[in-house]
Amino acid sequence: MTHDYLQVDDLLTDEDRAIRDTVRDFAQTELAPHVAEWYDEGTLPDGLGPMFGKLGLLGMHLEGYDCAGTSATAYGVACRELEAVDSGLRSFVSVQGSLAMFGIHRWGSDAHKDQWLPRMAAGDAIGCFGLTESDAGSDPGSMKTHARQDGTDWVLNGSKMWITNGTFADVAVVWAQTDDGIRGFVVPTDTKGFEAHKIKRKLSLRASVTAELSFDDLRLPADAAFPEVRGLKGPLSCLNEARFGIVWGVVGAARACLEEALAYTGEREQFGRPLSSFQLTQRKLALMAVAVNNASLVAWRLGALKDAGTLTPTQVSYGKYANVRAALDVAREARTTLGGAGITLDHTVMRHMNNLETVMTYEGTEEMHLLSVGADLTGIPAFR
Repeated sequence: MTHDYLQVDDLLTDEDRAIRDTVRDFAQTELAPHVAEWYDEGTLPDGLGPMFGKLGLLGMHLEGYDCAGTSATAYGVACRELEAVDSGLRSFVSVQGSLAMFGIHRWGSDAHKDQWLPRMAAGDAIGCFGLTESDAGSDPGSMKTHARQDGTDWVLNGSKMWITNGTFADVAVVWAQTDDGIRGFVVPTDTKGFEAHKIKRKLSLRASVTAELSFDDLRLPADAAFPEVRGLKGPLSCLNEARFGIVWGVVGAARACLEEALAYTGEREQFGRPLSSFQLTQRKLALMAVAVNNASLVAWRLGALKDAGTLTPTQVSYGKYANVRAALDVAREARTTLGGAGITLDHTVMRHMNNLETVMTYEGTEEMHLLSVGADLTGIPAFR
């Protein structure tokens, strides 16, 4: 990492650093030159899945089923290097590996795993994750999507909102109310009654495809349901995996903003001097560097805890809140150093800033993560 004052990357293993370098080279060579265009057009190109799969990024921290089986820290480093290009690219990998694949890997039957995970690891099958609804965001327990049994089949009705990868997914992990509590279902998207509609006019996370899913008397066989898990334990375990990737990913976005601010202020002259020579500019740059380094240390520490098997959901909430807030502050400050140039897609800072507004909200708003820490501090849940 540029200006790694705390020498966090020195704490990485040789394997972690090799993955860092491979993903960084790929991201900067194959993705960075095109991402502004993708963002401007509000789309992603076909073929990203196999590209990510060939690199071993999809479900990379999972064991077996052709997954790479890396450490959690290595997965975090990969998320950091992808999000240094764009949050939408990290979201693609995160939804595939930490939501859809992890859900099947952790809660699915052997048949689910055998059918889907090798294809998903290769990027030949893309997954999405259906939990959030238009009226059930921070309170997923109030979801209205329902699955009822009809003979040996399940019949699914309802809708899901803000679903990344939804329009081109081959399989959806969908959570629904049943007479036996909330349950998860593996839903092939070519099933009759499944529809996905792209959400348009987004001002943030535009290099990412977001959809509304609808289920109209969608009939599934009995074995489509996850066999054991009941209640919110299932979906929340998946979200915890994805939030860990966010903790790392946003460090990449913040680092990219700092690097661009340093480059621009070093070249741009006003009053016969480079902008970086002014005290107020140096103050901004120094504060940004402190924030990026502190966030990097938080990410590394949570990675070490996850690899040791001791990471708690509250610690993930701490990291998600702290690092996203820090990254958003860095992006906003970096934008000011570029002046008017900072609002264009010729530069990265406002694209990152807009993306981070979404990252702050999805997979747990900052309010919910603060309340999670508050509940841990006081022993009093304030949201239920």
